[in-house]
Amino acid sequence: MRYRILPAASIANHKRLNLLKVYLPTILVVFIDQFSKLWIKNNLPHWETWNILGSFLRFTHVKNPGIAFGISVGQFSIIVVFLSIIATLFIAYLHWQERNNHPLISIGLGLILGGAIGNLIDRSSIFFVQNYEGVIDFIDIGSSSFRWYTFNIADSAVTIGIIFYLMHSFFTTKPELLERND
Repeated sequence: MRYRILPAASIANHKRLNLLKVYLPTILVVFIDQFSKLWIKNNLPHWETWNILGSFLRFTHVKNPGIAFGISVGQFSIIVVFLSIIATLFIAYLHWQERNNHPLISIGLGLILGGAIGNLIDRSSIFFVQNYEGVIDFIDIGSSSFRWYTFNIADSAVTIGIIFYLMHSFFTTKPELLERND
C-alpha cells in the first residue's frame, strides 16, 4: 500500500479551510449584523416604524443604551463595556476549545461569539463618540398591543446559538457518559 504525502502548502491550506469553517458563522453574523445596523441607521429615522409582515414583523429604529431587554445601566456604561469585552474573550476561548466538537456546539458558540462581537462593536463606540446613544435595535415582533423587546441580528444570533447549545445538551447521546454508566 502506498501512502500519499501531502505537500506542506496543501496541509496549510487544509488547516486554513478548517479554521474558516469554524469561524464562518461568527464572521457572517458580525458582517450581517453590522451591515443591517448601518442600513437601518441610514434609511430609517430614529423611532420610525416600517411594517414588514403587517404589524407582526416591523422594523423600528431604536437605540438601547442599556443591556438585554433594555435594562438601564445608568452611569455604569463603561463598566458594562469592559465586562462585555471579558465575556466576549471568554466565549472566544470556549469556541476555540470546542472547535472540533459536535457541530451544534461549535456552530452554537460561533453564533454566540458573532453576536457578542456585533453588539460589542456598537457598545465600544462609547469611547469614540461624544453622545453615545446605544446599540441599534430594529427587529420588532408582536401583535397589536403586545410587542416583544426590539432586538437586532446579533441578539438573534446569540439566542439561536444558545438554542443550538441546549439542543446538543438535551438531545444528543454522549458515548463517554454511556460508557461510565455501564
